[in-house]
Amino acid sequence: MRSDDFSLAPAPARAGAMFVGATRYSGPRAILALGPGWLRMVREMKRMKGYVWHKVYWRAPFTLGTIAFFTDRDELLKFARSNAHARLMCWLTDEGTGRATAGWIRIYTADAHGYTNGVWRAEDGALGHVDTFAPLSTETERGLPARPVKHLWKPS
Repeated sequence: MRSDDFSLAPAPARAGAMFVGATRYSGPRAILALGPGWLRMVREMKRMKGYVWHKVYWRAPFTLGTIAFFTDRDELLKFARSNAHARLMCWLTDEGTGRATAGWIRIYTADAHGYTNGVWRAEDGALGHVDTFAPLSTETERGLPARPVKHLWKPS
């Protein structure tokens, strides 16, 4: 159900900004050499005031990615400016070392409202679903009413 209170939801639901990125490494040797610098960077990130949560993912053959949540965009960008992050990025990209062959980063910010249910719902703990969809931008521009949700399952 629609909400703007995520105080009872898990940590990622309370975050205001999310980093998603990945680096394709040149091979197993580069990934192994990454270890010490990466661990220092993660320790520094976890100590930062705005850090909320993160997860690492793998994509074969040599890509490691990170999804990280911060309280807001400014706190995420403070991490991006940190010494440990700067050292690691330089280690990856400088001097033609060939440690990485590609990389990408995206930053997302959360809308103030979203959806919560059950024990994660701060308002009333109710478990349910919405009766109308949030409008698409084209529906809002044309002043169309909220579209009802089709309830596909009915209890017998």
